[in-house]
Amino acid sequence: MSNTTRIQARSSHTMRLERLPVLIFDDPAQMARQVARKVANLIQDRAVTGRMAVLGLPTGSTPIGVYRELVRMHQEEGLDFSNVITFNLDEYYPMKPDALQSYHRFMEENLFKNVNISRKNIHIPRGDIAREEVDTHCDEYEWQIKKAGGIDLMLLGIGRSGHIGFNEPGSRRDDRTRMVVLDEVTRRDAAGDFFEEKNVPREAITMGVGSILECREIILMATGEHKGHIIRKAVEEEPNSSVTASFLQEHLHCAFYVDRASASELTREKTPWIVGDVSWNAEMARKAVVWLAKKIKKPILHLETADFHHHHMHDLVNAHGTADELTYKVFMELRDRIKYQPELPKKKSCICFSPHPDDDVISMGGMLGKLAQNKNDVAVAYMTNGSVAVFDMDVERHLRFLEMSARLHGGADGEARIKAFTRPIFDFITHKKPGQIDTAEIQQLKAYIRYTEAIAGIEVMGLHEKDARFLDMPFYKTGEVKKAPIGEDDVQIVLDLFNERKPDHIYVAGDLSDPHGTHRMCYTAIKRALEKYNQQEGVKKPLVWLYRGAWQEWEIEKADIFLPMSKADLSQKIDAIYKHESQKDRALFPGSDAREFWERARDRNVGLAREMDALGLPEFYAAEAYVTCHEMP
Repeated sequence: MSNTTRIQARSSHTMRLERLPVLIFDDPAQMARQVARKVANLIQDRAVTGRMAVLGLPTGSTPIGVYRELVRMHQEEGLDFSNVITFNLDEYYPMKPDALQSYHRFMEENLFKNVNISRKNIHIPRGDIAREEVDTHCDEYEWQIKKAGGIDLMLLGIGRSGHIGFNEPGSRRDDRTRMVVLDEVTRRDAAGDFFEEKNVPREAITMGVGSILECREIILMATGEHKGHIIRKAVEEEPNSSVTASFLQEHLHCAFYVDRASASELTREKTPWIVGDVSWNAEMARKAVVWLAKKIKKPILHLETADFHHHHMHDLVNAHGTADELTYKVFMELRDRIKYQPELPKKKSCICFSPHPDDDVISMGGMLGKLAQNKNDVAVAYMTNGSVAVFDMDVERHLRFLEMSARLHGGADGEARIKAFTRPIFDFITHKKPGQIDTAEIQQLKAYIRYTEAIAGIEVMGLHEKDARFLDMPFYKTGEVKKAPIGEDDVQIVLDLFNERKPDHIYVAGDLSDPHGTHRMCYTAIKRALEKYNQQEGVKKPLVWLYRGAWQEWEIEKADIFLPMSKADLSQKIDAIYKHESQKDRALFPGSDAREFWERARDRNVGLAREMDALGLPEFYAAEAYVTCHEMP
């Protein structure tokens, strides 16, 4: 099996920490294919014996890959769904079945309408019934599951609070299908789907933990770094009601299928030397030395043989001769990764890919400034227009400016013409329903707001309007938070830019934790385009610089480049972030972090510098970190 599809199983040492089986996949797409194959095998095995296959199904971004693969298998391989019965986990309340955010609609669009499942075999809790009917409906739902013979295979996702279904912290192990009040974290995470947190329902109907544990087999799936902490809690800590997914440890046939990003906090991933023997290559040695220095709060060059021995790392020291030789080698490797302005690219062709029209300055504003100072030919490619993240009030503010300014160049007639354009938009916004899709006109106005902010931001960094490239990629232009899959049109747009610019360096968002998944999709489009570009005759492969977004910074031991930043550098970066006024004070999709984006950038950059200083590396006011490669992992 190739490296990109490698699955990591557990060692016997790991099994003592991890209380249920965890399979780690390097490639989330491979994870989705493997889960889909298990579902298909179940369906086919039941068909051979003339029985129904009963599935429990989730919604959310994680299972979409599974559903797409099942649809592909139905359309290309003839996978037959006529013997399938499904029970979905949950639904918001109140919620009409045809609403944009309805799980009925989600399942219809992502699976049911594309396969030959019988409508009478589909079961989803209803969010459109009277409140006094909810208890009866929940009892009926439980009875329907029993009537079907129980659920053969339950697929689950996991919320950031550790919930499965909508079984929030505090749920009991024996809970059944019922109405629940949604946790604040859950509602905040769902805000993107509803265009604002205030529009998210406060209640939902969910299958209970007890109902889930009665399923014959369970697979929980997770992707993304933001799930790392909760996966570790669910897998390594005692079952408890604060993390309802931890109750799955009690099931005899439950496994977690996770990508490497969401597995990052597991002990075997973060500190593998604690759970067993490791191969002490340079990367692992660097990781261990940095971990030990942080743990006992010593600079790297102050670590002694006893420090390693007290933490059961004798073999690491032995592999490198002495503790002094080991720590000196790691220290010098890290110090050599610090690159000052003269060591950065000069007079080269560079493309900075920014998934949204502010990721560039938030994530790599320091680097943009240095690239401009070094007279590189920089193009900042904004991959999406960011329109769904603009408040209606920002549109109204700009329209009022347009109406007032019309008097300057058109008098009363000019004002009348402008109002003929603006007033229907005001009227639409006034009567707009929660979660309603904007008109194409309003979507474009919101895009223009983001574009003008982006130009203002890069001008602060020493670049110009001509350096901004707005790719406006098709996958994003749905008018909804939910996006279309990356298609060939998206890939071609990026490939055309490569062919035009012939870049020496490209800068790409390498984080996978943004709450709406756009960074991951943009990464996929760039990777596919770069593979095609690099295969062309006579092409010189550009160096890829992976930066992190507003949620994490690269860990010190992983980073290939550290860019020192002075207080003035950081102030300039923050000034550039300020230019994104529609995202300031109260961003529409802030994710799980209450801080403003400029605060996150400041804290991340200053925090990295302090971490480096604590390890004994040169002291800076702030720093950015990058990972470099010629082929995107």
